[in-house]
Amino acid sequence: MREEIRMKLVQQPELREFLRYHPEWYRHLSRQPDKLNEMEKEAKYFYGRTFPQRVEKMQNNVSMAMMLMEMIKMGQNTVTETVQSVTN
Repeated sequence: MREEIRMKLVQQPELREFLRYHPEWYRHLSRQPDKLNEMEKEAKYFYGRTFPQRVEKMQNNVSMAMMLMEMIKMGQNTVTETVQSVTN
C-alpha cells in the first residue's frame, strides 16, 4: 500500500476501522490507489454520514419528539379528567 494512503488512514481512524470491516479494500487500494475517494464515499454511507441519511435521522428525531409531546398532552388530559371526576 502506498505511503500517502497509509498516512491518510493514520490521520482518519474511522477510515482505518472501515478498512478492517471491509478487507477487500486492501486489495483495491493496493492495486488502484486512486480508489481512495470511492472508499471514503462508501465509508460515509456505512457510518450514515451522507446527506440523505442525516436528513432521515433528523426527521426521525423530530417525529419522536412530536410523538412524545402528544403522549405528554394525553397524559395531562387524563390526569385532569381524573381529578375532575373525583371532585364531582
